Amino acid sequence: MEYLKAFLVGGALCALGQILIDKTSLTPARILTTYVVAGVALSALGLYQPLADWAGAGATVPLTGFGHALASGVRKAVAERGLLGALTGGLTACAGGIAAAIVLGILVSLLFRARRKGK
Repeated sequence: MEYLKAFLVGGALCALGQILIDKTSLTPARILTTYVVAGVALSALGLYQPLADWAGAGATVPLTGFGHALASGVRKAVAERGLLGALTGGLTACAGGIAAAIVLGILVSLLFRARRKGK
């Protein structure tokens, strides 16, 4: 049942993104940014954690989950360090994922050669 909930929520978030790409003039970058900001806003309102608890990876893996992780890290760091935590908490909470993205991006760039479309 856990897999089904994750699939439904994650699939709904992806389907919504695809609908936004197809039916609006929003660029994918703006949609991705909107997803991160929506995760932060829903987390600040206390609405995202119950969804993450219920849907598991279906809510924590998409970009809304990244926004939620940033907001949760800031909230925790502000409680521990005060105002300085507002500057450091988000990066501390997401450091593993950010580091993995950088290392894997470098690895892929070394293994594959970029080329222009149509050539």
